[in-house]
Amino acid sequence: MTGLAGKRVLITGGGTGVGADLARGFAAAGAEVVIAGRRMAPLAEVADRLPGTRAVQADVTDEASVQAMFAQAGPCDIVIANAGASDSAPVGKVTLDHWNAMLAVNLTGTFLTFREGVRQMKGWGRLIAVASTAGLKGYAYVAPYAAAKHGVVGLVRSMALEVAKKPVTVNALCPGFLDTEMTERSIANIMDKTGKDRAFAIGALTATNPQGRLVQPDEVTAAALWLCGPGSDAMNGQAIAIAGGEV
Repeated sequence: MTGLAGKRVLITGGGTGVGADLARGFAAAGAEVVIAGRRMAPLAEVADRLPGTRAVQADVTDEASVQAMFAQAGPCDIVIANAGASDSAPVGKVTLDHWNAMLAVNLTGTFLTFREGVRQMKGWGRLIAVASTAGLKGYAYVAPYAAAKHGVVGLVRSMALEVAKKPVTVNALCPGFLDTEMTERSIANIMDKTGKDRAFAIGALTATNPQGRLVQPDEVTAAALWLCGPGSDAMNGQAIAIAGGEV
């Protein structure tokens, strides 16, 4: 597949999980890929295995770092704000630092990435946020994360109206629990707090998906590629659930 030959895509959080899968998918589609993140080692490991792919170290919560990221990447046709983090605690035990940290990486990071991304787009462009079903509904014990992801969906819908007269679209992909490192941490947390085994923990997470399974990263990548392909021009301001019927 070479449908994106001549296009450059920037993917934040590109060293692991969905970000790394997105890099593989867009490289296979012929795009020049730039992956960014805070840790250079996993970024370099992904980039070294993919043709036309390079890595840039950046912190999406830092305005100057995001500006430098785009300066190093060069003009990007596709910008995917994928960097994120999750942690769990009942609201009564959420500290202000925890709250601010969740908003900084999940919401402010997406805002800074999108703001710089749209500023440098001169023609056709795609802005895609990897949000979550937590941006469409509530989940217990992850209020800061859910609030941030709801904010991402609001950001997407507002930006979509601003760019609607241009050949640019802004959309969010909202997967359910993914088969990634982040979910592995959630599984470990459930096991630790309940004393139950791994099967119980996975069951607790997959119970929200009517298909009874974790979402695979390549399913998110396929949706992102579709949003960048022919016939996607009218898809703008959408929050697309990839969750087996949940939401």
